Amino acid sequence: MIDICVNEIWFITGSQHLYGTKILRKVAAHTEEIVKSLNANSEILVSIKDKGVVTTPEEITAICQISNNEKNCIGLIFWMHTFSPAKMWINGLKVLDKPFLHLHTQYNAEIPWSKIDMDFMNLNQSAHGDREFGFICSRLKINRKVVVGHWKDSKVIEKINIWSRVASAHHDAKSGKVARIGDNMREVAVTEGDKVEAQIKFGYSVNGYGVGDLIEYIKMVSDAEMKNLIDEYESTYLISDQLKFDGVKRGSLEDAARIEIGLGNFMREGSFTSFTDTFENLHGLTQLPGIAAQRLMNQGYGFAGEGDWKTAALVRTMKVMAAGLKGGNSFMEDYTYHFLHGSDRVLGSHMLEICPSIAGGDVKCEIHPLGIGGKEDPVRLVFNAAAGEALNASIVDMGGRMRMVVNNVTTIKPKEGLPYLPTARALWNVKPNLKEGAQAWILAGGAHHTCFSQNLSNEYLDDYCDMVDIEIVTIDEKTDINSLKKELRINSSFY
Repeated sequence: MIDICVNEIWFITGSQHLYGTKILRKVAAHTEEIVKSLNANSEILVSIKDKGVVTTPEEITAICQISNNEKNCIGLIFWMHTFSPAKMWINGLKVLDKPFLHLHTQYNAEIPWSKIDMDFMNLNQSAHGDREFGFICSRLKINRKVVVGHWKDSKVIEKINIWSRVASAHHDAKSGKVARIGDNMREVAVTEGDKVEAQIKFGYSVNGYGVGDLIEYIKMVSDAEMKNLIDEYESTYLISDQLKFDGVKRGSLEDAARIEIGLGNFMREGSFTSFTDTFENLHGLTQLPGIAAQRLMNQGYGFAGEGDWKTAALVRTMKVMAAGLKGGNSFMEDYTYHFLHGSDRVLGSHMLEICPSIAGGDVKCEIHPLGIGGKEDPVRLVFNAAAGEALNASIVDMGGRMRMVVNNVTTIKPKEGLPYLPTARALWNVKPNLKEGAQAWILAGGAHHTCFSQNLSNEYLDDYCDMVDIEIVTIDEKTDINSLKKELRINSSFY
């Protein structure tokens, strides 16, 4: 499972020696209090470390260099308590390779009208100290998040929490490894891409492995391991009659369990964070990994079908962002439409591999023919996704640059049962509506594969795209097609 609690964000306060040691001691004390308050908030899972007050160019450059080499440091928070001349920050910011959040706050929430004097004014200068710092960041063309408000404000804390989760995902991706088990599905365009550019932008490496590499791990699975996993299946899911102990397809369940154990061992020993497979390359496997891919996703691994390594990596990244939050994130595909005036909808699904973290009710373990691929019937988990607000996100290679496309949706419960549909699925209403939403998605070049999220808002993905410096196109209730076309043309020129 994903644990972001080991990650650290360094809190650094800017000042200068002009105000004397008494003021600097107060600046340090206020910083310590703010950091303790943030760490005491249960929403923020990462650890925020007080790294003190910096007052010279040498101190600033040194702390930035040290943070670069600290493996648990995923980012920094900068705050200018007093005026901190921004030329001091140039060299430090130029060498810094960690993302940072600029917290524009002040220690006091209110002006002490009857007591305020010049000493108070000299101490509490964030209003223009942070503007000086903001200028140099803009002059250096540095992407960063700016959060404005008092440090005890719940909305400020929420934004810091979101950014800390995104920084955790960014940190995870920088050392991520995607295993492509087999190649991309033949002749498909959108799942292809520049793996070198992806590593430059996102940090993760993408490499191919033969199915035979996986087969060796499956062969090493013992009968005892297989039986223990089947016991877990039976205690967790509703098992179809065919797969029960005396069922006619019990052997297929045993094969599926061996595939899951072998695939899990392959992932762990290779330190992989994401993987792909394709039904066109199954040599030596009895069935396409269905329940195996679903359950490994539920443990935090990224996955996408047909060799789609970009979506697999994105699923992992979004799972890290959402660690510990209610709801789930899953590989998804826009599968088929329900065109009916006033209630146009999308049924999202995939052949097998939808993560049970998004389930809204009972999860059934079933076996059905796949219909393509020419292999034995695969075991899979079947369920309906929970109703509620959600989004779909896709990363596509536009040739020389990456683009993220995001569409906000509302997941609903199907009005009727789906007794003959042998896959997990989600039914949603598109924002602003299906006709304009799908038109916007297609104009933006969004893929048919996505990461479907129940617990991440647009702010998470906006922050992430800022961190990795890629384009983001958001389709929501405010989307206007003419405005979108202009945005795409402008973005094309800019990037």
